[in-house]
Amino acid sequence: MTEKIKLYLDLIRWNRPAGWLLLLWPSLAALWVAAGGFPGWHLIAVFTLGTILMRSAGCCINDVADRDFDKHVKRTANRPVTSGRIGTQEALAVGAVLALCAFGLVLTTNSVTIAWSFAALAVTLAYPYAKRYVSMPQAVLGVAFSFGIPMAFAAVQGQVPALAWALLVGNLFWVLAYDTEYAMVDRDDDLKIGMKTSAITLGEHDVPAIMSFYGAYLAIWAWLLNAPEQGLGFWLALAVSAGQVVWHHSLIRQRSREGCFKAFRLNHWLGFSVFVGVVLSLT
Repeated sequence: MTEKIKLYLDLIRWNRPAGWLLLLWPSLAALWVAAGGFPGWHLIAVFTLGTILMRSAGCCINDVADRDFDKHVKRTANRPVTSGRIGTQEALAVGAVLALCAFGLVLTTNSVTIAWSFAALAVTLAYPYAKRYVSMPQAVLGVAFSFGIPMAFAAVQGQVPALAWALLVGNLFWVLAYDTEYAMVDRDDDLKIGMKTSAITLGEHDVPAIMSFYGAYLAIWAWLLNAPEQGLGFWLALAVSAGQVVWHHSLIRQRSREGCFKAFRLNHWLGFSVFVGVVLSLT
């Protein structure tokens, strides 16, 4: 039993919290914006736990969808499903249970949030297969990883205003930036197996494109949050975020596997910095 639990934890990447943190910070930031301040512990708990559960469910779905590709990629060859230690039906069952638990949390909100949760699930299910047909599948992931934003507005306001969708677009650029860094790690292997990624599509323009994506993310969120009228705390948080972008450039400019993977893994600190700036602006 202990060995089986370890396999399940490996399946959902329990030892790699960066994945769900990348989802969490924009969702919490959206809660604060939608509420005009502290959104209450109930919604914080729902979105934090829901984020962890849905990211874990997404790992199960992704590993089943990519099992025949992952065996040819050095970084993923030993994943539980790919290596045969967990069967596909078992992995899908684990993912279904996790998704149902997340849906149970959504049921404690309102009908608008419940309705949008089905759209979020649909995008989550579509992403693993987008890598076969879309030259920039990271854009699909960007929608999936940003859907907590409109759901946060729905949970607080009972509607999804234009601001929520605009923030989603801004956040999508951040996902494009960090997931292209992630794709750069596996570019050689992905080329061999015919996988489509933004790192392959962008080619030698990958590093400047990533910097442009980061810049668009910070600029869009600063504009939408009316940066000129915010206090010192917001601007300090924004400066820290921009400093991290510069640091990421130093990590990825040589396109080494180690540098690109480190940049990806530490991206959640950039999202945290933006979140802190949002909280400070509404305090």
